Amino acid sequence: MTTIQNPRKKSHSKGSSRRWSAQVTATSDATHPPDGLFKKDAATIARTLASKKVSPKGVASGMRMLTFYINRAGHNLSATRRRELEKAKELLHRRVETARKRAA
Repeated sequence: MTTIQNPRKKSHSKGSSRRWSAQVTATSDATHPPDGLFKKDAATIARTLASKKVSPKGVASGMRMLTFYINRAGHNLSATRRRELEKAKELLHRRVETARKRAA
C-alpha cells in the first residue's frame, strides 16, 4: 500500500532560509531608517521612526518597521535588547494614539 502525500505541504526546518522574511534585504524605497538605528536607545528609535524623513507615510509606518524588525530578529535578540525595542514600540504607540486623537 502506498501513501499519497500532499504535494502542497512543505516542511521547513527551524532556521531554514526558505522563509519569505529571509529574502528581505532592505526596506521599501519610501522608508529610509539610518544604519544602526535599532541598536540605539528606545527614545532615539521612537523619535527617529516617527520623523517624516524616515517614515513619510506617518508614525504608523515607523511602528510597522519596528515590529517587522523585532519579528525578523526573533531568537537572536538578547532579553535586554528586546526590552529596549519593546519600550520603543510603546513610545511609538503613544505617538500613534496622539496623532489619531489630533486627526479626529
